[in-house]
Amino acid sequence: MPKRVLQGVVVSDKNDKTIVVEVERRYTHPLFKKVVRRTKKYHAHDENNAFKIGDRVEIVESAPISKNKRWVVLTENG
Repeated sequence: MPKRVLQGVVVSDKNDKTIVVEVERRYTHPLFKKVVRRTKKYHAHDENNAFKIGDRVEIVESAPISKNKRWVVLTENG
């Protein structure tokens, strides 16, 4: 099964080798037919502490690294 890849914005880089990425998803509400925005935060592994707040990044799912970390930073999206 392929690993999921998500795109989001770094909202925290205070932890060592960890960033928090906020991912927004949009979908059409089934009853009201309006586009709804939902956000979720993911903890991702950043080995070199290379990413800072505001960076757009891609994260890919991985085996559990710690209690909260199940994602690894793949690339930066400029």
